[in-house]
Amino acid sequence: MDVFKKGFSMAKDGVVAAAEKTKAGVEEAAAKTKEGVIYVVTQKMTEQANNVVDTAVAGANDVTQATVDEVEKVVASGFVSLVSGDVSQMKWLLIGNSEQQ
Repeated sequence: MDVFKKGFSMAKDGVVAAAEKTKAGVEEAAAKTKEGVIYVVTQKMTEQANNVVDTAVAGANDVTQATVDEVEKVVASGFVSLVSGDVSQMKWLLIGNSEQQ
């Protein structure tokens, strides 16, 4: 009978040791999986943020170019004229109004 008890006790110890190793393995795998998921999510969020920024910049460039095009059309139409050659000051006058503002 003692032989059976000792044999079962040894088997139980082996199962406990295997369970502890399995638990440690599962915890390590879970940690690595979590790290991997966080990495992927972070990379995808960065990509999406870059796409949003690129789209916003492209939209702003389109608006700016359209504005410049329209201002050039207005100037070309003769409705307004550039008073000063210094574009940074952008002084415009209506044709027929000779006062500089």
